[in-house]
Amino acid sequence: MTYATVAAEHDLIPPHPKEAAQLSLFDQPHTDDEVMRLFFSARHAPCVIEREFWTAKQRQAHSLHEISYRACFKPQLPAYFIDRLTQPRDVVYDPFSGRGTTAIEAALRGRIPYANDINPLSAILCRPRIEPPGLEAVIGRLAEIPFDEKREECDIDLSAFYHPVTEGEIRALRRYLIDRRESGAEDDVDRWIRMVATNRLTGHSSGFFSVYTLPPNQATTPDRQAEINQRLGQTPPYRNVAALIVKKSRQLLSRLTDRQRRTLKEVASHALFLTGRAQQTTAIPDESVALTVTSPPFLDVVQYAEDNWLRCWFNAIDVEEVAAKMSVSRSIDQWSAEMEAALVELYRITRRQGFVAFEVGEVRNGKLLLDEVIAPIGEKAGFSWLGTLINRQQFTKTSNIWGVKNNRGGTNSNRIVILRKD
Repeated sequence: MTYATVAAEHDLIPPHPKEAAQLSLFDQPHTDDEVMRLFFSARHAPCVIEREFWTAKQRQAHSLHEISYRACFKPQLPAYFIDRLTQPRDVVYDPFSGRGTTAIEAALRGRIPYANDINPLSAILCRPRIEPPGLEAVIGRLAEIPFDEKREECDIDLSAFYHPVTEGEIRALRRYLIDRRESGAEDDVDRWIRMVATNRLTGHSSGFFSVYTLPPNQATTPDRQAEINQRLGQTPPYRNVAALIVKKSRQLLSRLTDRQRRTLKEVASHALFLTGRAQQTTAIPDESVALTVTSPPFLDVVQYAEDNWLRCWFNAIDVEEVAAKMSVSRSIDQWSAEMEAALVELYRITRRQGFVAFEVGEVRNGKLLLDEVIAPIGEKAGFSWLGTLINRQQFTKTSNIWGVKNNRGGTNSNRIVILRKD
């Protein structure tokens, strides 16, 4: 069915010329009128569409995404919107960046990534993957690091996590990276090593520096780890820090093509990484962002600072200071106020005919649907609410491994509110 047919039948306003290529946002083999109406300024209520919008094949994410961070969406979500709503060199933004999924997907597609997060670990984990060094450069730099040099005082007891020699190597690496940063000598290779090491600090396999512990996106306390060790009858084995960094680097870079390297290099110099509140991003110019794809913290579901205390220590970040800046909304009214301020700021930086894809989930066992909260807040901020996409997928074995919790009846859903600045 053509646009002219749909427009005549439903009395739709003709799209802006740049929107002509965006009619395929919800295209499927079974496309219907309801789907096509979503991205037009219709004179009736926006529609809510529920189905599986990306196939199993589309879920094969790039290897650069394979780092752990609590509460992050899958790469195919931002990729879906980036492909359909932007052109190369457009700015794509995420104000709650987390591990940088939106930024990485944008950069791989030749878009300029802007990313912000209140947690300074976000930029540490994201920026190096926009500027990936070659594996040989990583190996060469690791060979220069004095891993056996003991210069750092033992400020915290990490013996429950690491073999004494492994702990010594981690402390030596930490000191080396701090010195490089403070002296102004830090480069893309140092930042890459820092990112990989931060991701390998603890985990539940031999690919991590630690003994068996919680998944890598959650760091338990030393006392709790001692209890785990006693219960499992385990002692921390020796792990070669440099060798594990090389192994993980090889994995992250495994699917990076020469063409993708060139694309990343072209956009990296224009990328912007901010650390601060999403409600105050003065470094981003007015009407500069073509598309925002984001997923904010959900009420009191996740305690980010508590999960990242060890990562903060390794990177010489004051975890208490970070925790004090983070807002953990305990009520829907408090959360709504935070989101309203963020959307007002998004309205300022979004260009005319630009879009926001605001992903929220089903919290409190599906009793609270946050998309129904966000849509009117977006309109209050000045956006047009075009509709809500509910992407519902079959619950798979892999999803169980990843610990997906917002599922009922064997499905995993994303609820994405679509806003546009007219």
